[in-house]
Amino acid sequence: MFGYVTINKPELKIKEYNRYHAYYCGLCHTLKERHGVLGQMTLTYDMTFLVLLLTSLYESDTTHMQKHCMVHPVKKHDLFVNEVSNYAADMNIALTYHHLLDDWNDEKKMNSLVGAKLLKRKYRSIEERYPRQCQVIESSLRKLCEYEKNKEKSLDVVSGCFGTLMAELFVMKQDMWEKTLRNLGFYLGKYIYIMDAYFDLEEDIKNNSYNPLLYYKHQKDYEDFCHDALTMMISEAANEFEKLPCVIDIEILRNILYGGVWSKYNTKKQKIERN
Repeated sequence: MFGYVTINKPELKIKEYNRYHAYYCGLCHTLKERHGVLGQMTLTYDMTFLVLLLTSLYESDTTHMQKHCMVHPVKKHDLFVNEVSNYAADMNIALTYHHLLDDWNDEKKMNSLVGAKLLKRKYRSIEERYPRQCQVIESSLRKLCEYEKNKEKSLDVVSGCFGTLMAELFVMKQDMWEKTLRNLGFYLGKYIYIMDAYFDLEEDIKNNSYNPLLYYKHQKDYEDFCHDALTMMISEAANEFEKLPCVIDIEILRNILYGGVWSKYNTKKQKIERN
């Protein structure tokens, strides 16, 4: 359900792209250092955005390193790591652990069960460090499961459940910025859920799987409905973002929220129009 909160690369300056890539590689490095190769495989663009956002907001002390890796075996590449990288890596593992459990419970995928067992000890350690976030992850995913079983028709209700989950992850510290960060995470979470449902609809129809957009698919204005819903959610998220006193990497953050989040959607729309 991730990968939509990314950059609009053509609109970034080279130095801005290099900084974004350094945070992305830094999160990848942190995942491997804290959670092994399996953890490294959970890397997402969405959590990279969270690293950029919270690093900018809190002006976190950031270490600049240069490393080789499997993707860059010859030339060393830049990494930015800090306390936010550690937090985002842990939240990524918590989400992945529960996603694997859901896959096992819903579809009995053996590889998901194996993955969940491999991450279980890591998750328990994360749960001790971040009980508030893990409790909300568990309760939100439990509600989502109930909505899916009951074939909930309200897109607002179902997407709001995932929004609640993301809202909690955006609150690394319970301080004066908590309300704004929570609202930003909530609307961005709803955006991610609706976008994911939009992309998965045809496959879900083939597999007879639940998708809240099934109940809207036959409307004449279906495409407009989806676009309007997505626009509303990302606009609310952007409004909350602009309330934060972010200065560092502000152009990269705005590039993501005002452009990058639409990259996959625009590509799909272009394919639809060509056909």
